[in-house]
Amino acid sequence: MASRIFQSVVVQMKEATNRAVGVIDPEGIIVASSDLSLIGTNIGNISEILSATEEHLAQMDGKTLKSLAVDSDSNYIIFAAGEDELAKTLCIMASIAINEAGIYFEENHDKRAFVKTIISENILPGDIYVRAKELRFSPEVARGVLVIHLNSASNQAAVELLQNAFPDRQHDFVIAIADTDIALIKEIPPNSDAKYLQNLAAMIHERISTELSISSVIGVATLARHLRELAERYKEATISIDIGKVFEPEKPIVSYESLGIGRLIYQLPTTLCEIYLTEVFKRNPIESLDQETLYTIDKFFENSLNVSETSRKLFVHRNTLVYRLDKIRKITGLDLREFDHAIIFKVALMVKKYLVSQEARY
Repeated sequence: MASRIFQSVVVQMKEATNRAVGVIDPEGIIVASSDLSLIGTNIGNISEILSATEEHLAQMDGKTLKSLAVDSDSNYIIFAAGEDELAKTLCIMASIAINEAGIYFEENHDKRAFVKTIISENILPGDIYVRAKELRFSPEVARGVLVIHLNSASNQAAVELLQNAFPDRQHDFVIAIADTDIALIKEIPPNSDAKYLQNLAAMIHERISTELSISSVIGVATLARHLRELAERYKEATISIDIGKVFEPEKPIVSYESLGIGRLIYQLPTTLCEIYLTEVFKRNPIESLDQETLYTIDKFFENSLNVSETSRKLFVHRNTLVYRLDKIRKITGLDLREFDHAIIFKVALMVKKYLVSQEARY
């Protein structure tokens, strides 16, 4: 498909100049040329010559050469006959024309580009069905949406790994969003549930960790039942990562469906959160509790408010734990052995975590 774009552009340039203009592939073979007799000619490996120049322009054997796209993985090279300023200008013009033609072709014929416009909300909802029909893209198939956030910038290696793991380019789409973020939109089997996506995320996390030695966090959205839902599901996956960093930073996989009350807190104004903390901790602020006490509280919640089980996990006598709980009651006015008080305190702790995260963010 690339050769068709190349040839279309260079043939049109023939009308403006009698110089031969063309494209050389990564193996050094001319794959497109305004002089048709040159197509298929092997001129050898010239990538190293270009990489050594700052402008990505070079002269060799009566030709001016230019990288088609700097930092591109394709390594295609534009050439124009001659080593003068006109040849240099022709190379630059051909490069611009081919890149623009490639973007146009991608936007109008590539399913992956179509999916990217949906999740980026660069297409009107009413146009989605029309474009899907043009691309013969089934709109009502269930799809999973995952966002993989890398804790170090190795985007390209991770993209290649995921593309190899999901090679079906007609149904599964790996989209680089930023240096550290990649979206995976995958068509899933009928009757699949949230567990299927969890297992998929676990597999991806394991492969990135094992094969690339990179840590990652994966946000898992709810199922998208229609193409129109992809943008919203993409937001869910992204939000899952953000909320997970606040409330469950140790978890490498965060599902939107499992966020619970954290999802609600994350949407509250900080002023409202501050008012809530003031109302809950009327006697003393939450900062009056030391780290040992907070650790005790966390363990008490982890063990479902069970005094005996919590004391066993903390390796302390049951009476010691009861003493600590009484101390908490005296400081805060909340008895964590009472379910209603425990709920209030649990929410307050989450609100505090959220406020701290917002302070660190700004």
